Amino acid sequence: MNRILLTTSVTYIFFILTNLNVFGQGCVAVRHMSCSAPAMSSSDLFKQSQYSKWQVSMGYRYLHSFRHFKGTEEQKERIANGTEVINDSHSFDIGLNYQFTNRLSFAVNLPVIINDRSSLYEHYGNSVTDNPSQARFHTKSNGIGDMRLSVNYWVLNPDKHTKNNILFGLGVKLPTGNSNVKDDFHKLTKSGQDSIVNRAVDQSIQLGDGGVALNLEVQGFSQLASKTTLYYNGFYMFNFRETNKTLNRGTLIGVDPIIAYHSVADQYAARMGINQSFSFLEGFSVMLGGRVEGVPAHDVIGGSKGFRRPGYIVSGEPGIAYMNSKYSLTCTVPVALARNRIKSYYDLQDPTGKRHGDAAFADYFISVNVTRRF
Repeated sequence: MNRILLTTSVTYIFFILTNLNVFGQGCVAVRHMSCSAPAMSSSDLFKQSQYSKWQVSMGYRYLHSFRHFKGTEEQKERIANGTEVINDSHSFDIGLNYQFTNRLSFAVNLPVIINDRSSLYEHYGNSVTDNPSQARFHTKSNGIGDMRLSVNYWVLNPDKHTKNNILFGLGVKLPTGNSNVKDDFHKLTKSGQDSIVNRAVDQSIQLGDGGVALNLEVQGFSQLASKTTLYYNGFYMFNFRETNKTLNRGTLIGVDPIIAYHSVADQYAARMGINQSFSFLEGFSVMLGGRVEGVPAHDVIGGSKGFRRPGYIVSGEPGIAYMNSKYSLTCTVPVALARNRIKSYYDLQDPTGKRHGDAAFADYFISVNVTRRF
């Protein structure tokens, strides 16, 4: 029975990631979106959680993206020429989980985001002719992101199955984050004077996407030995809206209608790995696993028009964890193994097949989560 359940969960994640014809990640338009239910990386943590009606969590994620890819090929000349786009993102995920029964729970998550983006091309331009001093300027966005609400249910009775279990979650994402954040962009006049244009910041640092979405989540664990546990979790976010009201280039003049506005894209992530605890270090454990996350080129529900930079990143994910009767702490550092900026819906409309946009990715990111049980 346990083997069947494990196989079913893995198949479920694999189906989401491969049979839906959707992959992706932008520059970087992957928003901080962990599973709503507290992640279980060991059977001991699962047992502790079952005796807690309330759980409060704080997640933190930092990334520094700067390496440009077109497909799987890195555009190394961007860094060599100093024209790379740099995104620095700090995301704080505030979560609250209430356990109605030992199987049924409700969760709410609200991200708070701080973004900084610097570039040449969005301001004076990349070329030495347009931008003789190669001046780089910054745009920013700060505030709350899109809230998520979910209901989660353990498939097996936790009182009888403490070494293997699977949780499924169903939730909704609400457009509480501003999807039309604006900032000042520097432009040179014909006389060479600096001027300011206030318009929407790049899609990758917008706080929200402006859409209501459906979230499907799965997570589980299987104790392989007394101190060794297999863990896995993932989600897929189905956005119903095709585009929002944010102008991609600040104007409709000379812009292809397909990419005139920002796309409201689907998103996904999945993780799987091993948690190893130690008798001589009570409460501590190490983790090693893999992770994939991205934004698709085509949405499952509704249209896929609008501006987006689809692609995905596959990472190796080492980490450490600590838990006691009230607290649990995990820290992981996913390191990029593969990055792919696939063709967008707009790229695919090119009859020559040559159009292929690029996107910037990070080498790694830092993810920390602290949970307090009551």
